[in-house]
Amino acid sequence: MKIDAVKWGGVLLASLSLMAGSAWAAWAWQANAYGQQLAAKEAAHQTERTDLANANSAQILAEQGKRLALEQWLAASDQSHYRALTDEKTKQARLRDRLATADLRLSVQLAATAATGCVGMQATTSTGGVVYGAHRTQLDPAHAQRIIGITDDGDQGLIALAGCQSFLRAITH
Repeated sequence: MKIDAVKWGGVLLASLSLMAGSAWAAWAWQANAYGQQLAAKEAAHQTERTDLANANSAQILAEQGKRLALEQWLAASDQSHYRALTDEKTKQARLRDRLATADLRLSVQLAATAATGCVGMQATTSTGGVVYGAHRTQLDPAHAQRIIGITDDGDQGLIALAGCQSFLRAITH
């Protein structure tokens, strides 16, 4: 019986060893399978993050391009606006100089019923003019200078308004 018990003990020991080895092999195989699944999920997650980062970078580059284009347009618009304003100021200064040197005289057309002796206006004696049959009188040079100053301010305002309108048109499109 002893031999039988030793025999069964050996079989039992071999069975237990075989079961433990099987359990360990199943555990290792399962751990490897889960490891591969986790690695695949991590790779997919990393790919997704990379794609998002690339899309974000592309969007940033596009916005930077738009900003650069807008800055260039604004610089060109400012330069154009400044040039128009400078040209208008130069024209107004020349006009004021011509009025001051009596090279140019401003005149107004009088209605047929108006009196020729108005205060601040001199009656003209010449009959030459562009408008036939109308009475004209020259303005006093000081009044002419004030009128030119007023029109100069109005012209500058119109130029500034045109610049603002073109800016608004550009940013709304």
